[in-house]
Amino acid sequence: MKRQLIDTCGAQGSIALADISLDLPLVAQSRMPGRQASERLVAVVREAMAEAGWRLRELAAIAVVNGPGSFTGVRVGLSAAKGLGEAAGVPLIAISRLAVLAGAAGPNDTRVCSLLDAGRGEFYCGQCSEGEPLGEALLAREDTIAAALQAEVVVACEESVAKAISPEVRLRLVPEPGAADALPLAQNRLAAGSFDDPLTLDANYLRRTDAEIFAKPVAPLAE
Repeated sequence: MKRQLIDTCGAQGSIALADISLDLPLVAQSRMPGRQASERLVAVVREAMAEAGWRLRELAAIAVVNGPGSFTGVRVGLSAAKGLGEAAGVPLIAISRLAVLAGAAGPNDTRVCSLLDAGRGEFYCGQCSEGEPLGEALLAREDTIAAALQAEVVVACEESVAKAISPEVRLRLVPEPGAADALPLAQNRLAAGSFDDPLTLDANYLRRTDAEIFAKPVAPLAE
């Protein structure tokens, strides 16, 4: 079964094509600098599909990592996935970046805390147990440390996170995950027939955008 994976949440954007009927399911993958993702993403997808000889309508699903991460990056990947899915009638699967990061820590049956730098002295924090997500939140440093200390494995992909919470927390620093790393989670969702409604699917920001935070309330119209 063929599926396409998209992740534009981090410093680099990436796409992957996978077919689990093959001995080596990863058919193609490509990375783009984050700033190029908005301009290059659809073209890179088309190039990869053409090289593999695949057509959109042959896909069993399109999986997209929908955050948390760069607001612009998250929107780019999600919009592209929705557009491609609608054009070909292919179902969508949205996957949390924190869950993908937890999986990058390696196979385990323990409680994993995955952390991402959210800026402003805050952190995106996800908790998984035996591969199943338990919850996600935007936390201040002290609360992040408290949450991390409850886990058996703490994983991050950014040096800034390691520096910010050490020496209180010992964590495992891994390379930034990409679209291909979302394949196991996408496969589990596909096997369960668990898809997302493209009409209601939204970005997983875990925080409001600056526009929402600093927006001035609209004055009521005079009667």
